[in-house]
Parts: sequence; C-alpha cells; structure tokens
Amino acid sequence: MAAAVELTCLERWLGLRGGRKYGAQGERQVPVLQTNNGLSLTGLTTIAAYLVKQANKEYLLGNTAEEKAIVQQWLEYRVTRIDGPCGKEEVRILLKDLNSYLEDKVYLTGYNFTLADVLLYYGLHRFIVDLTVQEKEKYLNVSRWFCHIQHYPGIRQHLSDVIFVKNRLYTNAH
Repeated sequence: MAAAVELTCLERWLGLRGGRKYGAQGERQVPVLQTNNGLSLTGLTTIAAYLVKQANKEYLLGNTAEEKAIVQQWLEYRVTRIDGPCGKEEVRILLKDLNSYLEDKVYLTGYNFTLADVLLYYGLHRFIVDLTVQEKEKYLNVSRWFCHIQHYPGIRQHLSDVIFVKNRLYTNAH
C-alpha cells in the first residue's frame, strides 16, 4: 500500500480531520508531510508517530519505557524489513520469524495494541492476502494476530478482508 494511502487510513482511524497533503521524495518514495507551521516531516514512522500525538493517543506509542522501545523496534522493522521489494524466500523468513515471536503474544508489545500493530498490519497485508490456506496454517500465530488486527474497529478500511479458515479443509488420514 502506498505510504500516502496508509497515512490517510491512519488519520481516519485516529479520528483526525483529513486534508493533510503527503508527498514523496527520492527513489524509494519516502513519504513527506508539510506541517501547518512549515516544517517537513519525512518517513512513514515519523509521520505516523506525529499523527498519533496530534490525535492525543500517545498510549499507542507505548505506556512504559520498555513498551515504547518495543514499539520503536517494530516500526523500524516495518521500514527496514517489510517495505520495498521482497522475494518469496524473504517473505517466508519474515513470516517464520514473526510467527515465532508472536507465539506467546496477543499484540507485538505483548498485551497492548499499539501503532506497531497497525503499521505492521498495513505493511504485511500485501503478503498475507496471497497466502494459501496451508501457508496461513503454517504461520498460525501470524494468522491469529493478523485476523485479530484486521477486525479491530476501523483498521481494515479499504483493504480486502483476508479469510482465515477455522476448520481444516484437509486431513492426513486416509
């Protein structure tokens, strides 16, 4: 999803009035926002954190020092590992690692929904939507987390609903 669309979705979900104009710079099309007081903010996670603060929902950035660090870690992960071109093998490794990480967690920070969950959901959607039923079952923790986030009120918006089958369609029995 293009960063401008993603940031507009985030604005809408946060309850902010629209009208912000997003640009892009450079070969990688890094998002840029011109603020009302003339400053330019550059980068998806920088602009997203700014929008969260504008909406007075700073709890989405983490409540404790540790949680804030974990949110920042996943925001960096989003930009460095998920954005840009990813081959099939890179996606497989990414999903395998994320699946292990989410084994004992509801959200990326543990038990609190944060901006990291929102931006990772937006970033992963293009990969998850193309997974087969078997692949979704292989990455069961990612599937559980993704399904939970896509049903969080107001998050999915224009993105297609990814279907997760709750009953196995095949068995190993003969």
